[in-house]
Amino acid sequence: MKMITIYLPEPYLKALDQLVGERLYPNRAEAIRVAIRDLIESEVWRRKRVA
Repeated sequence: MKMITIYLPEPYLKALDQLVGERLYPNRAEAIRVAIRDLIESEVWRRKRVA
């Protein structure tokens, strides 16, 4: 894996911390990876459906 740096608004960080605190994800990085994966999958799927 490659490491990247991103800047997020404070409300996003608080929401990520809440998800981690509720043990839905082990850490912020994993929650962000899942969100990015889901975004990519939905965008690719949407484009294939439209095409």
